[in-house]
Amino acid sequence: MSLTTTHLHVSYQPGEPVLHDLSLDFSRGRVTGVLGANGCGKSTLFMTLLGVLKPAQGQVSFHGEPLRYSKAALQALRQQVAMVFQDPDQQIFYTDVVSDIAFSLRNLGLDEALIQARVDQALALVDGHALRHKPIQYLSHGQKKRVAIAGALVIEADYLLLDEPTAGLDPQGRAQMIEIIQRIVDSGRRVVVSSHDIDFIYEVCDYLYVLAGGRLLTEGSERQVFLQPALLAKAGLVQPWLVKLHTELGYPLFKSEQAFFAAQRAADGHKEAV
Repeated sequence: MSLTTTHLHVSYQPGEPVLHDLSLDFSRGRVTGVLGANGCGKSTLFMTLLGVLKPAQGQVSFHGEPLRYSKAALQALRQQVAMVFQDPDQQIFYTDVVSDIAFSLRNLGLDEALIQARVDQALALVDGHALRHKPIQYLSHGQKKRVAIAGALVIEADYLLLDEPTAGLDPQGRAQMIEIIQRIVDSGRRVVVSSHDIDFIYEVCDYLYVLAGGRLLTEGSERQVFLQPALLAKAGLVQPWLVKLHTELGYPLFKSEQAFFAAQRAADGHKEAV
């Protein structure tokens, strides 16, 4: 279940590449993060992975086969690689939740019983059963994001591309998004995330690619990448707060704030017992 790029160059105008010589393998992590400052090429990369943009040089490969750009080939790809945009209003077209989630399956002509089963599964993954009968216009931004994700999940794609999934979410919605991504991964899918939320990326991702000026600056596990402050600064990024506690104050390197506070409570309890 591989999605890769090989020596990828992408240009909007001849001779002005936006992406330069990118060779990436999104099967290296269950949740892969793509990081960089604005204008580094993250959105261009996602559009290229979907076949919306065609490389000037190099290629995108899926399951070891180079991407072909015929209408049929791209339709087949987008049943295996789905994207959820930063603004859910860009991909929600119906006035009711179920019709919107089921749209792609009905377009494929699937049996209605199978469609309803898949809609139920997708709603379960995003904790969205309570939204089922709500009109879209009455949903919050975070609820619309969950509906958009369900609409992508319903086709049972191998890869889900999430562009800024925490943008516009309150702390509760952000925590819920972390849980949703974990459920998606537990269901056997892989997730690729582009986000400016460094703490979120650190918590959910297990492999990272850092871009600067459309070039690959560094890659590795989330711990390897975020322990390189000088390289992060070159990409216009900073360390997550949990990593700063480790590098600047000598705390153990925790993966989540829940793990950090649990360790602090355990340490405080030990001191009281002594």
